[in-house]
Amino acid sequence: MAKNTEKTKDVKVEKAGKAAKVAKAPVATKKTKKKNVQKVKVKIKSGYNNTIVTITDYDGNVLASSSGGLIGFTGSKKSTAFAATKAAEDAVAKAAKHGAKEAIVVVSGMGMGRQAAVKGIRSGGLKITSLSDYTPVKHGGTVSRKSPKK
Repeated sequence: MAKNTEKTKDVKVEKAGKAAKVAKAPVATKKTKKKNVQKVKVKIKSGYNNTIVTITDYDGNVLASSSGGLIGFTGSKKSTAFAATKAAEDAVAKAAKHGAKEAIVVVSGMGMGRQAAVKGIRSGGLKITSLSDYTPVKHGGTVSRKSPKK
């Protein structure tokens, strides 16, 4: 026998001249659909304080995300290569529930966890088909202040 576990909401029902009674009315719930995605895009943002790993489908919809701080590392331990590896493995484990098999990896930033996160993605079970670096680089930069006259 299956139990009816439908969500309900309290509704006040008033009749002419009588006190309000509380009745149970069913509430519509939206069921989320599980995505089945074979090829994903992995974006690694490696800063000096943390490494963030985001796994999306090709349209940009986020399937899984993880970081050194989300794993449980605090302070300066978040920026280590070990924390980046664990964050990447955690994100791959979350994305595996959506059926991810192959990945295009985009790395940006100058932190310590760049290569370690790529290593964690590979050890997590994703096959890397493309690896690209989108770290912004200055072309000339700003002009320095002129020296004062003597």
